[in-house]
Amino acid sequence: PDVEADFERTLRFWFDMGVDGFRIDVAHSMVKAEGLPDVGSLVYDLVDNMEDIAVDHPHWDRDEVHDIFRVWRKIADTYDPPRVFVAEAWVPHPERLARYVRSDELHTAFNFEYLVSPWLAGDLRQAIDNAISSHEAVGAPPTWVLSNHDVIRHVSKYARPQTPGRGLRSLLDVRDVPADLELGTRRARAAALLMLALPGGVYVYQGEELGLPEVEDLPRDVLQDPTWRRSGHTDPGRDGCRVPLPWSGDTAPYGFSPDGTPTWLPQPDEWARYTAAAQLGDPTSMLELYRSALAERRSNPALGDGTLEWLDSPAGSLTFARSDGFVCIVNVSAEPVALPEGAQVILASGPLTDDARVPADTAVWLRSRCASAG
Repeated sequence: PDVEADFERTLRFWFDMGVDGFRIDVAHSMVKAEGLPDVGSLVYDLVDNMEDIAVDHPHWDRDEVHDIFRVWRKIADTYDPPRVFVAEAWVPHPERLARYVRSDELHTAFNFEYLVSPWLAGDLRQAIDNAISSHEAVGAPPTWVLSNHDVIRHVSKYARPQTPGRGLRSLLDVRDVPADLELGTRRARAAALLMLALPGGVYVYQGEELGLPEVEDLPRDVLQDPTWRRSGHTDPGRDGCRVPLPWSGDTAPYGFSPDGTPTWLPQPDEWARYTAAAQLGDPTSMLELYRSALAERRSNPALGDGTLEWLDSPAGSLTFARSDGFVCIVNVSAEPVALPEGAQVILASGPLTDDARVPADTAVWLRSRCASAG
């Protein structure tokens, strides 16, 4: 009870200071089973189906944690405007995640099933359907995320062969597999337009708007992630996605520390081309793709909240409509996909073919007369 009271005082202190809300780290692990039993051989992980599986883990996703969040929500709702929460909750399946965003608990939660989905049309559609249906059941908006501070950056994840049902998460998963960063970047551009066209909210991890890859060759003596030490120096951990951003200039620290002080993790020599300054104003850059997509998302009433309707599409591709004739085509791995007759291109992640078809690893936003979601 003393800890609970202290949290409530802390929330009120910062809310009174004017903060908009909190991201709750490891939100699913704030309650432990009575007696603190060992985990033992219990398997607890994201699953690829919608079975109603409740894993009785001694310190993850226990039912009692929701009592805490109901109290926190009441506190947040006493402010004008109400303060907001986002949960970082790695739970086994979408229906368990939706419990955290019920109307009297938290507002949104990171969608990790989507984050770990491979770049395969079937896996992506299943994750999208799972999130939308489970969130609809509790009246909450789904959210979407491609990268975060715990997993390999998606440019580098998509640069490897993709396996159905198996999401690549860590550097251990990929470090022995050669990376095709040109392919990974092309897929990451398409993935950005797919994510930003989906109904609900979007979280963008720092650096993804610059197209940063994972830094996979950090020297052993600079690694700082506790995972590196806990694993007996066998797992390099998560430092590769936490290297400081390159802002400007041709050499490290690329404007990150104005006086030239070395950053806590070294930035690669080849990052000069990824700086925000180098990309700004370049219509072919990742940064300008994000800026254009976010501007369209803000101004177009078809995007953001609302519904989604799947449209017929060749195997290996995804096509869906939002309201007002907005259509998104994502060719994940199919032969080039034809545009609907009379469609106008709003934005594309890459060049179309000479006959105006959408090639593999490319996404396009359209205005179309075809059926659209209401």
